[in-house]
Amino acid sequence: MPFYEYLFGAVMIVASIAIVILILLQQSRNSGLSGAIAGGSDNFFGKNKNSSTDAKLSRITKILCVVFFIITLFATFFFAFMKGKFGI
Repeated sequence: MPFYEYLFGAVMIVASIAIVILILLQQSRNSGLSGAIAGGSDNFFGKNKNSSTDAKLSRITKILCVVFFIITLFATFFFAFMKGKFGI
């Protein structure tokens, strides 16, 4: 196998692990059944205290997902054309 296949594979593995970690770091947006029964005890300050951190994590996750998609799409077409599967 050529080195670029290993390179694309390594980049995709690192990106996928980073996406999983970033998703796990984000806080849940729903309060579940206890919030519906109790009415939710978040006030304005408690609710927005971590919004900047959550917003940054969300933005980084979206960017990393788009990068992962582009790398995967590029690698798929690159390897398909390099091996001649489309007859080009």
